[in-house]
Amino acid sequence: MNEITRQEATREPRVQGSEGAGGERDRALQPPVDIFEEGNALHLLADLPGVTPESLNIEVDNNILSLEGEIRLEMPEGMTAIYAEVRAQRFARRFTLSHEIDGDAIEARIENGVLHLRLPKKPSHQRRRIEVRAA
Repeated sequence: MNEITRQEATREPRVQGSEGAGGERDRALQPPVDIFEEGNALHLLADLPGVTPESLNIEVDNNILSLEGEIRLEMPEGMTAIYAEVRAQRFARRFTLSHEIDGDAIEARIENGVLHLRLPKKPSHQRRRIEVRAA
């Protein structure tokens, strides 16, 4: 699990696994993400081609941000597969939110296969200008 403000910069997709009921490994793709800071918020971008809003589950629980879902590519209508390597793939990614992030105000949208999360900072952690008055 990564802390949301200290994600290492890598380009290789990672796989997260756990032992299933019959001893088989249940493997989930860990999609690549980029995290940027802008003023009073962080922005998390996740590469999720083929994912629809309906197949995506985003939750915050006990300061843990979870992204989970399934990428499913459908067979084109009227066609029969001769050779197919692409199939449904489960993905999951979890991040520990910094104490400065307001988990109740996170916003999400997906466009052109990229998930964009806006993670606003709590007002107490936002930059503000302090006015100086003459005595």
